[in-house]
Amino acid sequence: MPGTGERAYAYAKACGIIGKSFVGRRVAALGRVNRLSELDRLIFPSSSRDLPEKELLKDIEKRINARAVDAIHAVLSSYRNPPEFFVRLIRSWEYEDLKNALTALANGENQKPRVTDLGRFAVINFSAWPDIEAMIKNTEFEYLLKMMEKGSFFLQTELDRHYYCSLWNALCRLGRNDRRATEHILAEEISLRNVVWAFRLRTYYQLQKNDVIPHLVDIETVQQGKTVSLAADALHSLDLPLDNRAAWENWKRAGFLNLDSSPQPGGHEWRVDPRHFQNSAAAYLYRMARHSFRTRPSSLDTVFCFIKIKQFEEDVLTSSAEGLGMGMASTDVFSMLGVET
Repeated sequence: MPGTGERAYAYAKACGIIGKSFVGRRVAALGRVNRLSELDRLIFPSSSRDLPEKELLKDIEKRINARAVDAIHAVLSSYRNPPEFFVRLIRSWEYEDLKNALTALANGENQKPRVTDLGRFAVINFSAWPDIEAMIKNTEFEYLLKMMEKGSFFLQTELDRHYYCSLWNALCRLGRNDRRATEHILAEEISLRNVVWAFRLRTYYQLQKNDVIPHLVDIETVQQGKTVSLAADALHSLDLPLDNRAAWENWKRAGFLNLDSSPQPGGHEWRVDPRHFQNSAAAYLYRMARHSFRTRPSSLDTVFCFIKIKQFEEDVLTSSAEGLGMGMASTDVFSMLGVET
């Protein structure tokens, strides 16, 4: 486990980076931006680009991504040997890149999707695109080659399950005092992600209950002295009708639903909105991470919360760029994401 000096150095670095990040009170500055070029100058005051907006959007998204990863690299460099759990966390980008690559291949796309540069933490050989076998050979993902015939959709959910199971196992190898807040926040994240998957599979793919269950991450943990499944809330949701508002009012996660929304345009009645739930859940997890960031500076909880904050900031900045690129106001984007300015 990291020593006292490494922990203090990592915490000091993380505090310095958070102070310059667009979180908390600094989010308000994003709400005053009206054009993509203004957002570029705000985020990158010394390296903004003079590009047409269409080109600028792709370029700024790439730099926002690199900005988040570079910040996490800077903090993890405080450790001679970063704990496996943190390595698994930063590799969440690699999982997303692999999912994008599999989707692009399934859709017959010729251009390689954008890949996040994880440096020494990367294990997939994306330079071998579009040869998936060469990309994942001799890695922990090689087992996917036996599942390729099942299609991109199955592989996507399999990667999600692999990521969270591997991450949870790595977490459990940390000392109890180093993961108090982390365990609670990650358990909430997995539980809520399970619900999002259940909603999406039912809404967009019209899957029935028995077809959804195999795609959930069924991890067991102990909460208040009882063993509970992190798939329990999603499993309960499978018995509730997506178009009956009253049926959801007493559900455990009802606070994340669009229960206050009006019927959709065109005369459609109320339905569960997976995107609304996902945004509400993301904002909730971000608030938990911000609250816990400075609670126990000498624990590894601090770095976990730092990484989650930077990931949320990346999502907010990317969403702001995409919204401005479509002519939306930043305030409307924040409202959609559930971000307070």
